[in-house]
Amino acid sequence: MTTTSRALAPGQVRTAEGVLGEWGALLAVARKEWLYVRRYPSWVISLLIWPVIFPLAYILSARALSGPDQSGLALFIARTGISDYLGFIAIGTTVWMWQNVVLWGVGFALRNEQWRGTLETNWMAPTWRFTFLLGPSLVHLAQMLIFMLVSAIEFGVFFGVRFNGNPLLVILLIAVSAPSVYGLGIAFASVVVWLKEAHNFVQMVRGLVMIFCGISFPIALLPGWMQEVAVFLPQTYMMRAIRSAALANATLSDLMPDIIALLGFGAFFLAAGYILFQWTERRARRAGAIGQY
Repeated sequence: MTTTSRALAPGQVRTAEGVLGEWGALLAVARKEWLYVRRYPSWVISLLIWPVIFPLAYILSARALSGPDQSGLALFIARTGISDYLGFIAIGTTVWMWQNVVLWGVGFALRNEQWRGTLETNWMAPTWRFTFLLGPSLVHLAQMLIFMLVSAIEFGVFFGVRFNGNPLLVILLIAVSAPSVYGLGIAFASVVVWLKEAHNFVQMVRGLVMIFCGISFPIALLPGWMQEVAVFLPQTYMMRAIRSAALANATLSDLMPDIIALLGFGAFFLAAGYILFQWTERRARRAGAIGQY
């Protein structure tokens, strides 16, 4: 067992045959995760309900605050350059739900394996251990793409939102945003294996995004120090860029500053997630903590 662990340590140079083997292992982990989804089809219910229920509270509040004649919308349009406040809220809440689902799903992927009693035996398998996080990430990404498609349809049907921008540009922005979202989830998953319990950390990250990134209001309304905090959160750029592309007909050149920022955040969080995973793996191996609850 010791020889296998040393030979398959993260970062080892592999042969072409070994790379193909790792790819097969990655697909096997992703297939296993997908089987969990299929065995519990009730997730489809949440897929249909949450896109309507969650933004509804913000939409009703916005309608109330805008006044009987909606005169308050003039300030909103002046601050955002977007006239469709329903679409503004819909996109903000969808990005928030995306990060939220990743933290609970990918972030607890290894912890769930501990609860099932399978992590310790999987850890001894002759494969790259980072695969145990990449596999669930692929499945969650597929789920979220379906979720976003369903959300867009329901926003149009129930709230009358019209996404009049470039859909290909929106897809590009989602792809550019994904490394930041899943890099944070991977980093979080590594910490959870060490701390065993991190629900409070999830609540903290959710709160930061909700308060500082403006899921239902323009961050220009925040105090100066809060706007400075928002600059360091990738979700700020995700929401702003996707809103501009979907609702304000922004072009690729208009969005390049946000795209560059998101690429930087993605590289940082993916690197941080991998480094944290390696550190956690070494620490757990020395302490024998993989099988501990």
